[in-house]
Amino acid sequence: MTDAAFSRVWAGCRGLLAAVWLLGIATPAAAERLVFTSVTPSGPAEFLAGTAPATEIHGSLAFPEGMGAARLPAIILSHGSGGILPGREDAWAARLRRLGFATFILDSFTPRGIASTGADQSRLSLAASVADALHALRVLAAHPRVDPARIGIMGFSKGGQVALYTLLEPFRRAALGEGGPRFALHVALYASCSIPYLGEPVSNAPVLMLLGGADDYTPAAHCARYAEWLRARGAQLRMLVLEGAHHGFDTPDAPRFLPRVQSARDCGLDISLEPIEARLWHDGRVLAGEAIGAHLRGCMRRGGTFGGDPAALAHAIREVELAARRLRGG
Repeated sequence: MTDAAFSRVWAGCRGLLAAVWLLGIATPAAAERLVFTSVTPSGPAEFLAGTAPATEIHGSLAFPEGMGAARLPAIILSHGSGGILPGREDAWAARLRRLGFATFILDSFTPRGIASTGADQSRLSLAASVADALHALRVLAAHPRVDPARIGIMGFSKGGQVALYTLLEPFRRAALGEGGPRFALHVALYASCSIPYLGEPVSNAPVLMLLGGADDYTPAAHCARYAEWLRARGAQLRMLVLEGAHHGFDTPDAPRFLPRVQSARDCGLDISLEPIEARLWHDGRVLAGEAIGAHLRGCMRRGGTFGGDPAALAHAIREVELAARRLRGG
Protein backbone atom coordinates (compact mmCIF):
# COMPACT_ATOMS: atom_id res chain seq x y z
CA MET A 1 0.00 0.00 0.00
CA THR A 2 1.38 3.42 -0.89
CA ASP A 3 1.78 6.16 1.71
CA ALA A 4 -1.01 8.13 0.05
CA ALA A 5 -3.34 5.12 0.11
CA PHE A 6 -2.52 4.43 3.74
CA SER A 7 -3.27 8.05 4.60
CA ARG A 8 -6.69 7.78 2.93
CA VAL A 9 -7.49 4.55 4.78
CA TRP A 10 -6.38 6.00 8.11
CA ALA A 11 -8.39 9.16 7.51
CA GLY A 12 -11.46 6.96 7.07
CA CYS A 13 -10.63 5.04 10.25
CA ARG A 14 -10.17 8.29 12.16
CA GLY A 15 -13.63 9.33 11.01
CA LEU A 16 -15.11 6.05 12.23
CA LEU A 17 -13.22 6.33 15.51
CA ALA A 18 -14.52 9.84 16.05
CA ALA A 19 -18.06 8.65 15.36
CA VAL A 20 -17.72 5.72 17.76
CA TRP A 21 -16.17 7.95 20.41
CA LEU A 22 -18.98 10.48 20.10
CA LEU A 23 -21.57 7.71 20.30
CA GLY A 24 -22.98 7.87 23.79
CA ILE A 25 -21.50 11.26 24.62
CA ALA A 26 -24.48 13.03 26.10
CA THR A 27 -24.56 16.58 27.40
CA PRO A 28 -22.14 16.48 30.37
CA ALA A 29 -23.92 16.16 33.68
CA ALA A 30 -23.22 18.69 36.41
CA ALA A 31 -20.25 17.24 38.31
CA GLU A 32 -19.59 17.33 42.04
CA ARG A 33 -15.98 17.56 43.16
CA LEU A 34 -15.40 15.20 46.07
CA VAL A 35 -12.31 15.56 48.26
CA PHE A 36 -11.39 12.67 50.54
CA THR A 37 -8.49 11.24 52.49
CA SER A 38 -6.33 8.47 51.06
CA VAL A 39 -2.71 7.47 51.71
CA THR A 40 0.53 7.57 49.72
CA PRO A 41 2.48 4.39 50.47
CA SER A 42 5.94 3.87 49.02
CA GLY A 43 4.89 0.34 48.12
CA PRO A 44 2.70 -2.58 49.20
CA ALA A 45 4.54 -3.18 52.50
CA GLU A 46 3.81 0.31 53.81
CA PHE A 47 0.22 0.12 52.57
CA LEU A 48 -0.45 -3.22 54.27
CA ALA A 49 1.26 -2.11 57.47
CA GLY A 50 -0.99 0.95 57.72
CA THR A 51 1.95 3.33 58.12
CA ALA A 52 1.62 5.35 54.90
CA PRO A 53 1.15 9.13 55.17
CA ALA A 54 -2.36 10.51 54.65
CA THR A 55 -3.07 12.46 51.46
CA GLU A 56 -6.06 14.46 50.27
CA ILE A 57 -7.32 13.17 46.91
CA HIS A 58 -10.21 14.31 44.75
CA GLY A 59 -12.40 13.21 41.89
CA SER A 60 -15.43 14.23 39.86
CA LEU A 61 -18.80 12.65 40.66
CA ALA A 62 -21.63 12.96 38.12
CA PHE A 63 -25.13 11.49 37.90
CA PRO A 64 -27.27 10.71 34.88
CA GLU A 65 -30.01 13.23 34.25
CA GLY A 66 -33.64 12.51 35.05
CA MET A 67 -33.00 9.76 37.63
CA GLY A 68 -34.54 11.55 40.61
CA ALA A 69 -33.28 10.77 44.10
CA ALA A 70 -33.03 7.00 43.69
CA ARG A 71 -29.87 5.22 44.80
CA LEU A 72 -27.92 4.36 41.64
CA PRO A 73 -25.16 1.94 40.73
CA ALA A 74 -21.82 3.68 40.26
CA ILE A 75 -18.50 3.16 38.48
CA ILE A 76 -15.16 4.59 39.62
CA LEU A 77 -12.79 5.32 36.72
CA SER A 78 -9.04 5.04 37.43
CA HIS A 79 -6.63 6.66 34.95
CA GLY A 80 -3.32 5.44 33.64
CA SER A 81 0.27 6.68 33.72
CA GLY A 82 -0.57 9.65 31.49
CA GLY A 83 -3.29 10.88 33.85
CA ILE A 84 -6.82 11.72 32.76
CA LEU A 85 -6.73 11.88 28.96
CA PRO A 86 -8.97 13.80 26.52
CA GLY A 87 -11.50 11.46 24.95
CA ARG A 88 -11.03 8.56 27.37
CA GLU A 89 -12.25 8.87 30.99
CA ASP A 90 -14.87 11.52 30.17
CA ALA A 91 -16.08 9.54 27.17
CA TRP A 92 -16.46 6.31 29.13
CA ALA A 93 -18.17 8.16 31.99
CA ALA A 94 -20.71 9.65 29.58
CA ARG A 95 -21.46 6.22 28.10
CA LEU A 96 -21.96 4.76 31.57
CA ARG A 97 -24.27 7.59 32.62
CA ARG A 98 -26.42 6.84 29.58
CA LEU A 99 -26.83 3.35 31.07
CA GLY A 100 -28.03 4.82 34.36
CA PHE A 101 -24.78 4.83 36.34
CA ALA A 102 -23.29 7.49 38.53
CA THR A 103 -19.62 7.98 37.56
CA PHE A 104 -16.62 9.05 39.62
CA ILE A 105 -13.46 10.02 37.70
CA LEU A 106 -10.66 9.58 40.21
CA ASP A 107 -7.58 11.81 39.97
CA SER A 108 -4.56 10.26 41.69
CA PHE A 109 -2.02 12.64 40.12
CA THR A 110 -3.10 16.29 40.34
CA PRO A 111 -3.52 16.37 44.14
CA ARG A 112 0.03 15.02 44.45
CA GLY A 113 1.51 17.50 41.96
CA ILE A 114 2.12 14.83 39.31
CA ALA A 115 1.33 15.25 35.62
CA SER A 116 2.44 11.80 34.42
CA THR A 117 4.42 8.75 35.51
CA GLY A 118 4.81 7.36 31.99
CA ALA A 119 8.53 8.07 31.77
CA ASP A 120 9.23 7.29 35.44
CA GLN A 121 6.87 4.86 37.17
CA SER A 122 8.70 5.33 40.48
CA ARG A 123 7.12 8.80 40.87
CA LEU A 124 4.07 7.18 42.45
CA SER A 125 3.71 3.63 43.68
CA LEU A 126 0.95 1.49 42.27
CA ALA A 127 -0.08 0.80 45.86
CA ALA A 128 -0.99 4.49 46.21
CA SER A 129 -3.37 4.30 43.24
CA VAL A 130 -4.92 1.13 44.69
CA ALA A 131 -5.39 2.93 48.01
CA ASP A 132 -7.07 5.86 46.25
CA ALA A 133 -9.57 3.58 44.52
CA LEU A 134 -10.46 1.77 47.74
CA HIS A 135 -10.89 5.00 49.70
CA ALA A 136 -13.02 6.37 46.86
CA LEU A 137 -15.16 3.23 47.24
CA ARG A 138 -15.59 4.07 50.93
CA VAL A 139 -16.72 7.61 50.10
CA LEU A 140 -19.15 6.55 47.36
CA ALA A 141 -20.63 3.76 49.50
CA ALA A 142 -21.66 6.43 52.02
CA HIS A 143 -23.16 8.78 49.43
CA PRO A 144 -26.97 9.11 49.73
CA ARG A 145 -27.51 8.74 45.98
CA VAL A 146 -25.27 5.69 45.45
CA ASP A 147 -26.19 2.05 46.04
CA PRO A 148 -23.25 0.71 48.11
CA ALA A 149 -23.83 -2.84 46.88
CA ARG A 150 -23.49 -1.88 43.19
CA ILE A 151 -20.23 0.03 42.84
CA GLY A 152 -17.75 -1.07 40.18
CA ILE A 153 -14.30 0.04 39.11
CA MET A 154 -12.97 0.54 35.58
CA GLY A 155 -9.33 1.34 34.87
CA PHE A 156 -7.00 2.04 31.97
CA SER A 157 -3.38 0.85 31.76
CA LYS A 158 -2.03 1.60 35.26
CA GLY A 159 -5.65 2.10 36.27
CA GLY A 160 -6.35 -1.33 34.78
CA GLN A 161 -3.91 -2.76 37.30
CA VAL A 162 -5.84 -0.92 40.01
CA ALA A 163 -9.06 -2.52 38.75
CA LEU A 164 -7.40 -5.95 39.11
CA TYR A 165 -5.57 -5.44 42.39
CA THR A 166 -8.69 -4.21 44.17
CA LEU A 167 -9.82 -7.84 43.83
CA LEU A 168 -7.21 -8.80 46.42
CA GLU A 169 -8.51 -8.95 49.99
CA PRO A 170 -5.22 -7.92 51.70
CA PHE A 171 -5.35 -4.53 49.94
CA ARG A 172 -9.09 -4.05 50.53
CA ARG A 173 -8.76 -4.97 54.22
CA ALA A 174 -5.78 -2.63 54.70
CA ALA A 175 -7.79 0.32 53.40
CA LEU A 176 -11.32 -0.45 54.56
CA GLY A 177 -11.17 -3.02 57.34
CA GLU A 178 -12.82 -6.41 57.64
CA GLY A 179 -16.40 -5.19 57.25
CA GLY A 180 -15.83 -2.46 54.68
CA PRO A 181 -17.45 -2.23 51.23
CA ARG A 182 -16.38 -4.28 48.22
CA PHE A 183 -16.41 -3.60 44.51
CA ALA A 184 -19.18 -5.44 42.65
CA LEU A 185 -17.48 -5.27 39.21
CA HIS A 186 -13.89 -4.89 37.97
CA VAL A 187 -13.14 -3.79 34.38
CA ALA A 188 -9.48 -3.57 33.30
CA LEU A 189 -8.38 -2.21 29.92
CA TYR A 190 -4.82 -2.94 28.68
CA ALA A 191 -3.46 -3.47 32.19
CA SER A 192 0.17 -4.37 32.81
CA CYS A 193 0.53 -7.88 34.26
CA SER A 194 4.33 -8.23 34.18
CA ILE A 195 4.80 -7.66 37.95
CA PRO A 196 1.50 -8.99 39.32
CA TYR A 197 0.53 -8.78 42.97
CA LEU A 198 -0.69 -12.07 44.45
CA GLY A 199 -2.90 -11.88 47.52
CA GLU A 200 -5.65 -14.09 48.88
CA PRO A 201 -8.54 -14.43 49.19
CA VAL A 202 -9.68 -13.04 45.84
CA SER A 203 -13.07 -11.41 45.33
CA ASN A 204 -15.64 -13.40 43.38
CA ALA A 205 -17.10 -10.22 41.81
CA PRO A 206 -17.23 -10.32 37.98
CA VAL A 207 -14.04 -9.26 36.18
CA LEU A 208 -13.69 -8.11 32.56
CA MET A 209 -10.21 -7.82 31.03
CA LEU A 210 -9.93 -6.14 27.61
CA LEU A 211 -6.47 -6.37 26.05
CA GLY A 212 -4.77 -5.35 22.82
CA GLY A 213 -3.42 -8.17 20.69
CA ALA A 214 -0.70 -5.88 19.27
CA ASP A 215 0.13 -4.22 22.61
CA ASP A 216 3.93 -3.95 22.80
CA TYR A 217 3.79 -1.90 26.02
CA THR A 218 1.75 -4.18 28.31
CA PRO A 219 1.67 -7.57 26.52
CA ALA A 220 -1.63 -9.46 26.60
CA ALA A 221 0.13 -12.80 27.16
CA HIS A 222 1.25 -11.72 30.61
CA CYS A 223 -2.35 -10.93 31.56
CA ALA A 224 -3.46 -14.36 30.35
CA ARG A 225 -1.05 -15.79 32.91
CA TYR A 226 -2.44 -13.58 35.69
CA ALA A 227 -6.02 -14.35 34.65
CA GLU A 228 -5.35 -18.05 35.20
CA TRP A 229 -4.01 -17.35 38.68
CA LEU A 230 -7.12 -15.31 39.53
CA ARG A 231 -9.53 -17.91 38.09
CA ALA A 232 -7.84 -20.66 40.09
CA ARG A 233 -8.77 -18.71 43.22
CA GLY A 234 -12.40 -18.22 42.32
CA ALA A 235 -12.46 -15.04 40.25
CA GLN A 236 -15.34 -14.84 37.74
CA LEU A 237 -13.14 -13.52 34.96
CA ARG A 238 -13.74 -12.92 31.26
CA MET A 239 -10.66 -12.00 29.21
CA LEU A 240 -10.87 -10.76 25.64
CA VAL A 241 -7.88 -10.02 23.38
CA LEU A 242 -8.73 -7.54 20.62
CA GLU A 243 -6.60 -8.56 17.66
CA GLY A 244 -4.44 -5.86 16.10
CA ALA A 245 -5.22 -3.33 18.84
CA HIS A 246 -2.47 -1.33 20.52
CA HIS A 247 -2.21 0.09 24.01
CA GLY A 248 -4.80 2.85 24.40
CA PHE A 249 -7.09 1.37 21.75
CA ASP A 250 -10.03 3.34 23.20
CA THR A 251 -8.45 6.78 22.68
CA PRO A 252 -9.24 9.08 19.72
CA ASP A 253 -5.69 9.58 18.41
CA ALA A 254 -3.80 7.55 15.82
CA PRO A 255 -1.32 4.93 17.09
CA ARG A 256 2.16 6.32 17.55
CA PHE A 257 5.40 5.05 19.09
CA LEU A 258 6.36 6.79 22.34
CA PRO A 259 10.11 6.28 22.87
CA ARG A 260 10.33 7.52 26.47
CA VAL A 261 7.55 5.59 28.20
CA GLN A 262 8.73 3.07 30.77
CA SER A 263 7.50 -0.52 30.43
CA ALA A 264 7.77 -3.50 32.78
CA ARG A 265 7.24 -5.98 29.92
CA ASP A 266 10.55 -7.79 30.59
CA CYS A 267 10.34 -7.86 34.40
CA GLY A 268 8.59 -11.23 34.96
CA LEU A 269 8.20 -11.04 38.74
CA ASP A 270 5.36 -12.22 40.99
CA ILE A 271 4.96 -10.28 44.25
CA SER A 272 3.08 -12.10 47.01
CA LEU A 273 1.52 -9.84 49.63
CA GLU A 274 1.31 -11.84 52.87
CA PRO A 275 4.17 -12.12 53.54
CA ILE A 276 5.74 -9.91 50.88
CA GLU A 277 7.90 -12.10 48.70
CA ALA A 278 9.03 -11.71 45.10
CA ARG A 279 9.64 -14.66 42.79
CA LEU A 280 11.20 -14.52 39.31
CA TRP A 281 9.24 -16.19 36.53
CA HIS A 282 12.17 -17.58 34.59
CA ASP A 283 13.95 -19.51 37.35
CA GLY A 284 11.77 -19.33 40.47
CA ARG A 285 14.37 -17.46 42.53
CA VAL A 286 13.00 -15.57 45.52
CA LEU A 287 14.06 -11.94 45.93
CA ALA A 288 13.77 -9.87 49.07
CA GLY A 289 14.55 -6.36 50.27
CA GLU A 290 16.83 -4.31 48.05
CA ALA A 291 17.18 -7.19 45.58
CA ILE A 292 13.58 -6.54 44.47
CA GLY A 293 14.30 -2.88 43.79
CA ALA A 294 17.51 -3.73 41.98
CA HIS A 295 15.70 -6.18 39.71
CA LEU A 296 12.94 -3.67 38.93
CA ARG A 297 15.43 -0.93 38.10
CA GLY A 298 17.28 -3.25 35.76
CA CYS A 299 14.33 -4.84 33.97
CA MET A 300 12.42 -1.72 32.93
CA ARG A 301 12.46 -0.93 29.21
CA ARG A 302 11.69 2.16 27.12
CA GLY A 303 9.19 2.62 24.33
CA GLY A 304 5.70 1.50 23.42
CA THR A 305 2.96 2.09 20.87
CA PHE A 306 -0.13 4.00 22.00
CA GLY A 307 -3.26 4.89 20.06
CA GLY A 308 -6.83 4.21 19.06
CA ASP A 309 -8.49 1.48 17.04
CA PRO A 310 -12.10 2.03 15.90
CA ALA A 311 -13.07 -1.64 15.74
CA ALA A 312 -11.48 -2.44 19.09
CA LEU A 313 -13.23 0.51 20.72
CA ALA A 314 -16.60 -0.55 19.32
CA HIS A 315 -16.04 -4.08 20.64
CA ALA A 316 -14.93 -2.75 24.04
CA ILE A 317 -18.04 -0.57 24.29
CA ARG A 318 -20.27 -3.61 23.69
CA GLU A 319 -18.44 -5.70 26.30
CA VAL A 320 -18.46 -2.98 28.95
CA GLU A 321 -22.14 -2.24 28.37
CA LEU A 322 -23.01 -5.93 28.84
CA ALA A 323 -21.04 -6.10 32.09
CA ALA A 324 -22.51 -2.83 33.32
CA ARG A 325 -26.09 -3.90 32.57
CA ARG A 326 -25.57 -7.03 34.65
CA LEU A 327 -24.37 -4.90 37.54
CA ARG A 328 -27.29 -2.53 37.10
CA GLY A 329 -29.68 -5.46 37.10
CA GLY A 330 -31.22 -5.00 33.67
